[in-house]
Amino acid sequence: MDTQAAAIEPSTVPPQAIILQMAMGPLVSQALGVAARLGIPDLLAAGEKHVDDIAAETGTHAPSIYRILRTLASAGVFAETSPKSFINTLVSEALRSDVPGSMRNIMIFMAEPWHTLAWGNMMHSARTGETAWKATYGEEVFDWLANHPAESEIFNAAMTDMSGFAGPAVAEAYDFSSIDTLADIAGGHGFLLSQILKANPNVKGILFDLEHVIAGAGDMLERHGVADRVQTASGDFFKEVPPADAYIMKHIIHDWDDERSIHIMRSIHKAMVGEGKLLLAEMVVPDGNEPHPSKVLDLEMLTLPGGLERTADEYAKLFEQAGFKLNQIVPTRSAFCVIEAVKA
Repeated sequence: MDTQAAAIEPSTVPPQAIILQMAMGPLVSQALGVAARLGIPDLLAAGEKHVDDIAAETGTHAPSIYRILRTLASAGVFAETSPKSFINTLVSEALRSDVPGSMRNIMIFMAEPWHTLAWGNMMHSARTGETAWKATYGEEVFDWLANHPAESEIFNAAMTDMSGFAGPAVAEAYDFSSIDTLADIAGGHGFLLSQILKANPNVKGILFDLEHVIAGAGDMLERHGVADRVQTASGDFFKEVPPADAYIMKHIIHDWDDERSIHIMRSIHKAMVGEGKLLLAEMVVPDGNEPHPSKVLDLEMLTLPGGLERTADEYAKLFEQAGFKLNQIVPTRSAFCVIEAVKA
């Protein structure tokens, strides 16, 4: 008997059924995208609605919408409470546009055809180690987004949503109080930085990103009441970043391979005032067969930007090559950790 196969716990579900369910995962992703784009969780915020009413309010075909909602309800997204009538569940509540930690924009981005098209070229990444995105579109993903403003706005909204559930968790888990000026590198519209500054009124901030991204950050900073403590700056983090005594990057280093990640962190090392701290808000890949969102997200990194999710040991080695040393990993109530490095 094959010892590896024997080590896997038996299941009452036939393996063929498990594989078939996994194979049809993209259909569930598209169904979630339809629900998110149409704002169906928002429509159900007040309570139960019949599918005919949902279709009328969204301008869609009722029998088809019913089939989509029935499938999602079977996965715990929505619940069919009476024939062809649905309510929200705790899962679909997270797709509402008006709740803290909303996943609506993330789901819209994940299901966009221009996004999922690149996944179909995963074999190219498997054979070459190159991104499936470049094989699909002829240029790397961030260059492509810079030339496609409508799609870039969808991406930026998704990244803001990602901060929406990770930002408060990071702000409460890590002690930022000893920092004078915290620079959020590639910080988007500044949601994460806003959460940290609201929780730490003595800390000042610098929001750094590409010029076209920073241009849209003003409303976010004003809305959270921290604009008077934030300096905005734009540029290329491969070349130069503003001076500060601490830096944070959320879901940035995972976008890049080791060589380019080291380059970014060396830019920070050069600009850092004093001993300083470098903080990464990232998922940390656990060892072994333990399920974790980082392991699936790693395939997104493989096929789109060419980055990767990393283990604790891999982060330690990366820091060492950039002139830092891993000091601690602070878990949060989200899937993210705060990975703290100091100058070596």
